[in-house]
Amino acid sequence: MSQDGPNLITDPSPIDILRYRYHHGVNLGSVFVLERWLQPSRFPDGSSGSSELAAVQAHVQKYGIAEARAKFEEAWSKAVSDADIAWLVNEAKVTAIRLPIGFFDLDPSFCQDTPFAPFAAVYTNAWSHISYLVCRLRANGIGTLLDLHALPGGANEQEHSGTNCGKATLFTDQKNRQLGVRAVRFLAEKIQNGLDGVVGIQVVNEAAWESERMYEWYDDCVEAVSAIDPTIPVVISDAWNLRKAVDYSLAKNVAYPKGPTAPVVIDTHYYWCFSDDHKRKSPQEVIVDVNSKLTQLDGKEGSVMDRGAVQAIVGEYSCVLSEEAWAKCGNASRDDLTRQFGEAQSRRYQDRSGGAFFWTWKMDWMPGGGWGFVSQTSKSSILPPYTSTVDPSTFPSLIAKANNRRDQRMWHAVDQHVQYWDHLAPNMGGEHWRYENGWKVGFYDALHFLEGSVSNNILPGNRIANLELWVMKRIRESGFQGKFVWEFEQGLRRGIKDFEGIVGI
Repeated sequence: MSQDGPNLITDPSPIDILRYRYHHGVNLGSVFVLERWLQPSRFPDGSSGSSELAAVQAHVQKYGIAEARAKFEEAWSKAVSDADIAWLVNEAKVTAIRLPIGFFDLDPSFCQDTPFAPFAAVYTNAWSHISYLVCRLRANGIGTLLDLHALPGGANEQEHSGTNCGKATLFTDQKNRQLGVRAVRFLAEKIQNGLDGVVGIQVVNEAAWESERMYEWYDDCVEAVSAIDPTIPVVISDAWNLRKAVDYSLAKNVAYPKGPTAPVVIDTHYYWCFSDDHKRKSPQEVIVDVNSKLTQLDGKEGSVMDRGAVQAIVGEYSCVLSEEAWAKCGNASRDDLTRQFGEAQSRRYQDRSGGAFFWTWKMDWMPGGGWGFVSQTSKSSILPPYTSTVDPSTFPSLIAKANNRRDQRMWHAVDQHVQYWDHLAPNMGGEHWRYENGWKVGFYDALHFLEGSVSNNILPGNRIANLELWVMKRIRESGFQGKFVWEFEQGLRRGIKDFEGIVGI
């Protein structure tokens, strides 16, 4: 026992619950990074281009810097009303927002030596609007994933990288790489200095396939965040190659890193409306195809001590299918198939990911059809986790039920564990007390998540969905060392599972 370090495990904090519960989420949409197809009203009449840069350039040319800035600030301030947030909480049961922002939104100094330099003054107060929105969401129990959607040079060739240049030079240009890391560091410092409610920093959105030296840049970002606050989850893009991102994550998320290291989360996106393969399928075939997603995680979870930890979220998805697909639906109702499609995605992502964020919430053409979170939520196509819909008054009785059965379940689990290993490996010389310790930690962790923290504006009904990273966190905090720490890990997992089994989640 002398090999063990100090035990740093404490009850899950409010920010722990926000970060590690299931994220039933939605993207804010085209507010701080403009896309013309979502918000054409933010582009002056007669202007060309479809990106943020095109919009700000057209505004400045037409109105001048001062009036352009006033128009942008007015749009930011009116983007999300108190009634909007109330709808998220009470109707949609949203637990987190993915908030797309650009490097130009952080501080005018970030625009220097970039195409945004002539328009830097327009963004003088952009960050204050962003941070105020984060605080308003947190006051209502909603977390925020800060998504660096637009980075210098662009991580992909699309307009949502901030420009219409059609190039992606973030990873190939040293100045862009450095400015990107500086943007990540800026966000980490804001969080470390008190910006509450941030569930993670997404360092890049939809990186292009096989981007050159991308994973080296991820290393730089993780190192930068870890040096400031290693508790902040760092979210990376899988660059449309989830298997490769899984391997990177497993190598990064180890139980015993050389120094304090931020947890890494993979962001993957799923759409069924763009590729020729999806256009060849009927809606019914697409619905079946949903259950084939996230299979790259299979066999990679369950033992942080052996393999490391891997956790994925679905940062974007929708209920849109191509017209070619709809032509193959036969006599089935389009509305019914859309609902089945959304339900299938909701179930799959809740079962196999740490959260999913619908694309999108805000656009000029609300409620948005297959792209609209408001539309698909109101039609019950997108379903929140079951526990979000349970009457909150039932949770105290469920927790009492779990406490009443705790000892019985624990000793049953411990006896099973001891008998199994004493029979399988009688000479192993295990340290089974670690399993019991882990079971207790896991049981009470799951209890605290379900209970929430009403005094901190976190409603009850939460589940530890980012489980692999939570297990990694608990192993690191336990101070345990040696060859039998795996017993603590397996006990922890069993304790969580037993609690959830008792209360029925």
